[in-house]
Amino acid sequence: MPSGAGALLVVGDVATDVVARHTGALTRGTDTAAEIRTLPGGAGANAACWAAYSGCSDVRLLGRVGAGTADWHGTLLRGSGVHPMLVPDQEAPTATIVVLVDAEAERTFLTDSGAALRLCPGDWSARMLDGVARLHLSGYLFFSEPGRELACLALADALDRGVPVSVDPASAGFIAGFGADRFLAATAGAAVLLPNEDEARLLTGLPDAAGAAARLSRHVPLVAVTLGASGALVAESGAVTARIAAVPAAPVDSTGAGDAFTGAFLAALLADATPAAAASAGCRAGAHAVTVRGAARRGASRQHRRDRRSAARRRAGPARTPPGRPRPARTRRGRQPALTRAERTGPPAPVRPAADRQRRTAPHRTASAGPPRTGPQRTGSPGRPPPGGPEPSPSGPERGRTTADRNPPPPEDPYAAEHRPTMAAEAAGRPRSAAPG
Repeated sequence: MPSGAGALLVVGDVATDVVARHTGALTRGTDTAAEIRTLPGGAGANAACWAAYSGCSDVRLLGRVGAGTADWHGTLLRGSGVHPMLVPDQEAPTATIVVLVDAEAERTFLTDSGAALRLCPGDWSARMLDGVARLHLSGYLFFSEPGRELACLALADALDRGVPVSVDPASAGFIAGFGADRFLAATAGAAVLLPNEDEARLLTGLPDAAGAAARLSRHVPLVAVTLGASGALVAESGAVTARIAAVPAAPVDSTGAGDAFTGAFLAALLADATPAAAASAGCRAGAHAVTVRGAARRGASRQHRRDRRSAARRRAGPARTPPGRPRPARTRRGRQPALTRAERTGPPAPVRPAADRQRRTAPHRTASAGPPRTGPQRTGSPGRPPPGGPEPSPSGPERGRTTADRNPPPPEDPYAAEHRPTMAAEAAGRPRSAAPG
């Protein structure tokens, strides 16, 4: 889906996920076999990557990471189509999350927020909103004092510029410790709230997800609640306006599914989609996210590049072959073989006849006859063709002189002239006679 005018700025956490996928129950006090991978993650980073994957052409991410992994995360973000604005922290490491994924693809988090909680107002500037059409704040910002100050400052600057703000509550566990009322008060002024079912119930105290979504939409104009395998709900102005069915998928790991929904939802809103259509796009992205391990940023990066190349080929249309050049045949794998040098450069330029070249010579280079050369002429020297080869076109003082003038015969040897009759007689087999006196 193409993006509309303006960029999406995400302010949030960048983390390193250690994903441990185990098929059996955890056994306390001993080993449990698991498949363990280290992957890039973080709610803010994942949402930004999925927004870029979903078609938003200008996605920016502000986050704080440990200095040791700043280059690694920055490279992966750029590969996913995100412009990273990462603040390296020399004291705290990058946030690290241990993700335990069971046989049913449900996950449990062990979180060390690290440098993510150290993002502070000094890392923010109102100039970061230049060219931004939407601002998204990760809920993890509100669970530390410096992060909360930055989030409130960014929210106020965005409201002053008329930039709509969206908030992802991020964690039911952290909200329970922080307080639901405090969280809603800190996010006052946001235009979009994107909780999951557990977070919506915790923020309202209602057991029903639809009732919780409707109540939240009285505080925030637009609310989209993710329901996992049941799809999503959209509520506006105190009422549920759309119920979106989930997209069928074979789940492997549900890590990052909510972030995928958030990124695709915001990308669709930037493209002027309706809230219901945006929620449908979010459900499709979430269904894709659960089919890969980790938060799917690596898969999103590869798919992002493939989709961009395919879109570029569609815009360019069928390849055109230059006139007069045969179109190369395709190989069995669908790739065109490498062109030869002649096929790349095309036919050679026509050679101009010698007479035409002479006619085009400047008038001041017309020849004047000079004295004939004397002495034997060398053959095979540089710039002169070998005996029997073509004569070069004369120029300069040589113009107007004949070949005989330019190449006179060598002087006659006096000894050969004196003894010519004797040598001729010997060649004929006659006895040698005295030379004439």
